[in-house]
Amino acid sequence: MTIKLHDTMAREKRDFVPADPSRVTMYVCGPTVYNHAHIGNFRPVVVFDVLFRLLRHVYGADAVVYARNVTDVDDKINKKAFDEGVAIKVITDRYLAAYHEDADALLALRPSLEPKATEHMGPIVEMIGRLVDNGKAYAAEGHVLFDTQSFADYGALSGRDLDDMIAGARVEVAPYKRHPADFVLWKPSKENEPEWDSPWGAGRPGWHIECSAMIDKQLGKTIDIHGGGIDLTFPHHENELAQSRCAHGAPVLANYWLHNGFLDMSGEKMSKSLGNVIIPHELLKTTPGEVIRWALLSGHYRQPLDWTPELVEQSKKALDRLYGALRRAKTVEAGESEPSDDVLAALSDDLNTPLAVSGFFELSSAIERAVTAGDEAAIAANKGRLLATAGLLGFLQADPDAWFEGDADDDLKAKVEDLLKRRFEARAAKDWPAADAIRAELDGLGVVVMDGPAGATWRMKD
Repeated sequence: MTIKLHDTMAREKRDFVPADPSRVTMYVCGPTVYNHAHIGNFRPVVVFDVLFRLLRHVYGADAVVYARNVTDVDDKINKKAFDEGVAIKVITDRYLAAYHEDADALLALRPSLEPKATEHMGPIVEMIGRLVDNGKAYAAEGHVLFDTQSFADYGALSGRDLDDMIAGARVEVAPYKRHPADFVLWKPSKENEPEWDSPWGAGRPGWHIECSAMIDKQLGKTIDIHGGGIDLTFPHHENELAQSRCAHGAPVLANYWLHNGFLDMSGEKMSKSLGNVIIPHELLKTTPGEVIRWALLSGHYRQPLDWTPELVEQSKKALDRLYGALRRAKTVEAGESEPSDDVLAALSDDLNTPLAVSGFFELSSAIERAVTAGDEAAIAANKGRLLATAGLLGFLQADPDAWFEGDADDDLKAKVEDLLKRRFEARAAKDWPAADAIRAELDGLGVVVMDGPAGATWRMKD
């Protein structure tokens, strides 16, 4: 099956053909670890996790190398460390651990590699030196800057010319720049900021050169896929592309560029000033990570996604329906199966996750029909197919009972099961007042009872 991906550089979908099918390479810009990441930061986490899973399915788990970097030197990190009176590593370790915790809760696989900027200072300095030596960068007043006018293809990725870039972006106007669009590769550190030695004086790297050096060191001079949010197209990815190509004399940095769309909050741009920033680290206290994952994948990754309470509610109901089918089929072992061809086709068409997840419900309905008919062979076959298919997108990883029972402790579970047994006996004896009284007691415990052909099941109220 051919995978088609929308390449930002080509402005169209292209058949994905890796340079080496035995080593498929993907780099995605990761977190700057100075605080808890917000919900928009996690859209690329789950989007490129789905692509990672798809590539592993097609080419083999050992054939795909996925690198997601960590920016652990940055002005915001420096400020946080200074405010708390601690070393920057205290800050970066704390928030990288929180990022991992949140990403794990959203069922994202860990990337193959997680390079850190601070561990690549040697390659960063070396790459800057190559750019200076070949006339693509220049030193000025303790800084080293990339000469954007020396690279004829500058702007090809974002589709802007230099004048547009200057007008549409916040560029630092400094007297030592040859051109306003020239960007920093190396700069002096301020007092109390971390610094590293270089031929141009002690200092620290600019953001863009960090990614170029990490890609070169970890994956190679040219990679198959480079991904990130649409907001990174310019200036970050444009600058990465320019400096990497100039440092290596290579015709391309990445053969495919993928960018996910923005996430809005109830129709408004997410902004701290508007007070509408959602932090998954807090949201996960009340909302299962799988629900957040479903919501983030409910729209096509290249389109804007409007995050609303209704979206979260719809996502929970969708997963309840799927887990409900699995729960009713829990006495039958799932058969071995491959993912659904229809779902694979949807994912292979530029990660069409909305179409892909719609295929889950056909399989869950088939399970429900088989349970009603008592057809164990059909239950096993469809259950296996649903689990294999959902696993390709990172869903339905939980035990169905645990999904519905939530945070109920063992004592509550035992009490609920006893009440359900007594209610069953009352209904069998046609003692409807007693059955209704037991149901009311269950309701008071925050339990929702769901009657079905295979008997009553329950879940905790949302």
